[in-house]
Amino acid sequence: MSNTSRTAVMLMAYGTPRTKEEILPYYTDIRRGRAPTDEQLNDLIKRYEAIGGLSPLKQLTEAQRDSLQEQLDLINPGHYQVFLGLKHATPFIEESVAEVAGLGFTRIICLVLAPHYSTYSIGQYTDRVRAAAAPHNIEVRAVETWAREDAFIDFLAADLRTKLSNMPERTKVLFTAHSLPQRIIDAGDPYPEELRATAELVASKASLTRWSQWSIAWQSAGRTPEPWIGPDILAVIDQMATMRDTDESVDGVVVCACGFVADHLEVLYDLDLEASQRAASYGMAFARTTCVNSDSLVMAALARRLISA
Repeated sequence: MSNTSRTAVMLMAYGTPRTKEEILPYYTDIRRGRAPTDEQLNDLIKRYEAIGGLSPLKQLTEAQRDSLQEQLDLINPGHYQVFLGLKHATPFIEESVAEVAGLGFTRIICLVLAPHYSTYSIGQYTDRVRAAAAPHNIEVRAVETWAREDAFIDFLAADLRTKLSNMPERTKVLFTAHSLPQRIIDAGDPYPEELRATAELVASKASLTRWSQWSIAWQSAGRTPEPWIGPDILAVIDQMATMRDTDESVDGVVVCACGFVADHLEVLYDLDLEASQRAASYGMAFARTTCVNSDSLVMAALARRLISA
């Protein structure tokens, strides 16, 4: 089968340094070519050291690619080939598009490993693919959101029920995603509504019938002077602590990090260490739902979305 009759799938993710030597160029790329200060770099290195030295995101993203390829092959053997394109690490999106073009593909379908659409995130990924593909006359289509995907909702709800079964009766569920600059939201970006859609569906399926049982928080805001959307999860935990010994007292918190689909720094450090320790300082029990990673049912659902895109 000629590649001109096949379809390339561009599976995109944020990327991560693969070695300690790559932390500086990775951080510099995130900062749009501006090298971090020694203090900023050392702070990031310490965060990686706290979770074991480096993030497991590289291996997890590759496993997601392999799982998606397997699911596509089950549906239409040989027709799809999955390529990784990363935002801040090799293989960069543009490198992967060049590879696709060199192999003779004339069609690309994009999928970002993030369920909630934003012009700031998914929009930027797909724009980069289109810009790199245009000189090669490659057709580009995209799955722009999977915030309401049944398999994704089922996965989160099932694990949430399991986590809640081991928590105190007065436990609050916090649905989180990566914060974005407030100016993006002020311009009408749908990102908050995307997160709320996921949260409402998961809460309903997990039988969280009252608003008081769950809420939305944001996390991992960038360290820039401009405001980012909130409330931040640490501030929410602090607020819950002020309600101890009242009718709204909270004895435990479960974080459903539905904005993230793989275990990486923003989950393993920002939640499992930082948020967990903040909750513990107030005597609250803490748990986090499992990330999708390469779950076969979710990957199968994403494969079907790609085929119908």
